[in-house]
Amino acid sequence: MTFDRHALGFGAGQRAIYASDPWATRGRLFPEPESPTRSDFQRDRDRIVHTTAFRRLKHKTQVFIAADGDHYRTRLTHTIEVAQIARALARALKLDEDLAEGVALVHDFGHTPFGHTGEDALHEVLEPFGGFDHNAQSLRIVTKLERRYAEFDGLNLTWESLEGLVKHNGPLIGPTGEGTHGEVPRPILDYCAVHDLELSSFASLEAQVAAIADDIAYNTHDIDDGLRSGYLDFAMLEEVPFLAGLMRQVHDRYPGLEEPRFTHEIMRRQITAMVEDVIGYAQQAIREERPESADDVRKARRCLATFSEEMAVTDRQIKKMLFSRIYRHPEVMRVRANAASILTDLYHAYMDDPQLMRGHYWVDRISTMPESARARHVADYLAGMTDNYAIDTHRRLFDHTPELR
Repeated sequence: MTFDRHALGFGAGQRAIYASDPWATRGRLFPEPESPTRSDFQRDRDRIVHTTAFRRLKHKTQVFIAADGDHYRTRLTHTIEVAQIARALARALKLDEDLAEGVALVHDFGHTPFGHTGEDALHEVLEPFGGFDHNAQSLRIVTKLERRYAEFDGLNLTWESLEGLVKHNGPLIGPTGEGTHGEVPRPILDYCAVHDLELSSFASLEAQVAAIADDIAYNTHDIDDGLRSGYLDFAMLEEVPFLAGLMRQVHDRYPGLEEPRFTHEIMRRQITAMVEDVIGYAQQAIREERPESADDVRKARRCLATFSEEMAVTDRQIKKMLFSRIYRHPEVMRVRANAASILTDLYHAYMDDPQLMRGHYWVDRISTMPESARARHVADYLAGMTDNYAIDTHRRLFDHTPELR
């Protein structure tokens, strides 16, 4: 049976001239036949969802350890919220929704157990070997570590999806060749040596909306989770004029509203205001820059999909509040220190005896590798762990495991 994919509308919704074209991608590192029923960006999204890395996100910390309660965000629920916002932004701007969703779904693949605490711990022990970066680890997963296909390692995603993953937060190399966020991680440079992702340019608008959707999602749900935990209260939200205004709106319209409903009404208004702000800014930036292709977006002088200056001030105020009230709360810091010690202990145990990594596919070859290569494989193994698996493994290997509650 044959299909006319354009006539049937497979991935062929209306797109702006500056959107990424799923029927004219830059291709995959390993060429594959086209699908008769899905665009290349749809296939990328589907491959991402079916990975083991995606499934592991359900047991990885966002901010609060899962043992603290069933209703706190995990890395997976965060990812789903980011994808929902990214898709809404993409639709409003007439972009390719599948590419935006795919970048959103894959953007946190490289996160370690225990959230940013785990990343910091791995970066410290790996510093002599180039450090650890969760974005670079995401690239390793989708280009090397996922072992599902007969003809290649990784997922063999399109150039556009890989570009979006690596550059969704902007160019990695500045005009004079220096790293824009410090030294470019070695795994990214190594991959670009064989498949150039053009690190000095911006990513597509689809990747840009995925990046700002990440900020919108965690700015909102970290407040929600903070209120649930008790580390935040409504009086603290008054520190941010934007949030104070939202609370007044809800209180005036629904006086006496019970607390869970009051919280949700604030959060939904926050998401709406931020999404509408990004849409308005992006529309104005597009009018000013006049991109006539996705490549024109990459060559633009600035990010085209981000907050207005007024909302950027609010964004900084919210992040400052979250940092001081939650991320550096003494109890959170205690749990962070204990979680870091779990990963550090496991790292040294595996470096001393790689045979302890019973599930690693290269376990029989790691012992003979140079120390730097062995360290990277140990990092791959640790970064792939869920919170529960890391805790259980530590209990199996050590006499005492720190409490994370």
